[in-house]
Amino acid sequence: MAEITSINECWNNIRKEFTLNSELFLDFGKCRIVLKTNSPELTQKLIGYFKGFVAEKIEEKEDIVIEAIEGNPPEFKETFTIKTPDLGKKKIKEEYLDLNDGRIVRKRLTGMVFLFGAGKNYAIGNCIENDNQVINFINNRFIEWLLKQKYLLAHAAAVIHKGKGIAMAGFSGAGKSTLALHLMSKGCEFVSNDRLLVKRNGNGVDMRGVAKLPRINPGTALNNEELSGIIPEEERETFNKMLKEELWELEQKYDVYIDQCFGEGKFFLESSVDLIVILNWKLDNGPTKVTQVNFNERRDLLEAFMKPVGLFYDIYAEIPPHDEEAYLQELQGIPVLEFSGSVDFEKAVNSCIDFFNKG
Repeated sequence: MAEITSINECWNNIRKEFTLNSELFLDFGKCRIVLKTNSPELTQKLIGYFKGFVAEKIEEKEDIVIEAIEGNPPEFKETFTIKTPDLGKKKIKEEYLDLNDGRIVRKRLTGMVFLFGAGKNYAIGNCIENDNQVINFINNRFIEWLLKQKYLLAHAAAVIHKGKGIAMAGFSGAGKSTLALHLMSKGCEFVSNDRLLVKRNGNGVDMRGVAKLPRINPGTALNNEELSGIIPEEERETFNKMLKEELWELEQKYDVYIDQCFGEGKFFLESSVDLIVILNWKLDNGPTKVTQVNFNERRDLLEAFMKPVGLFYDIYAEIPPHDEEAYLQELQGIPVLEFSGSVDFEKAVNSCIDFFNKG
């Protein structure tokens, strides 16, 4: 393949071999997305995943257009830069190439290729088999759209309790998704699983969720009646025999379809932020403590909430700075609860609900 200088040049060479004859329309609140593809099968898989956010057709001008091709990804003569694994990870998963109008990211394990920048968003590879990567790409385009509107990115889950938004963060593996689902069992509504965007609005703070289903480990499913159908019976027997420490460490994950487990109309992408919870606990670490804290005095906890944008953003776009002062300014006045000591989801759920009841 000839040397390339732009993602548009690269895509135009790829695109002419395919006919994009299938479309998917998504409505993420104020953001309208159109995905065009040559694969009706991919469209159907995405409709099943994004149930609740699929639109018949978008009458107004779309905010984001994505093209996804089921086909062999191109070969590149250029040398890609390897992305260093995140802290605590060892496996190299991605590499990238920056051009004059955007970035190309290649997934090393699947060969999927993503091209984006200057409002252009493209994907090619075995999209059907790797539909989870296409889903992530769609959600990353939405995140970028919000970043350009000066939202800050947070590593947090979120739910709504009687009209009040609860954002939950914690260092990796702390159980924020598990806590969110336990709160769902108490009648809360779902907002987001692992990424949250926040922005000050007058005296309050707005949050926007991402249409990504929770992915949970077996221990979470075993301890929540609403999630009982997620694990096949033969696997459930195996997990029931394991110690809680073993379950906690398992990497096996299951998607939680909110409507199937909790009923229709329980997944929203917008709310105010009325409480922030930081999970700073561990298994068997003494009595569970609940303490109201201030991020200005506990910046070590703020680190659990902050999230860098990563590879999948427009490198030439203007986005908010990723620094403590920016987050402190946006989150000023929002109460923060720290959960420390031992993991106790029942106590955490009750503490969150009691916080609003007492208020």
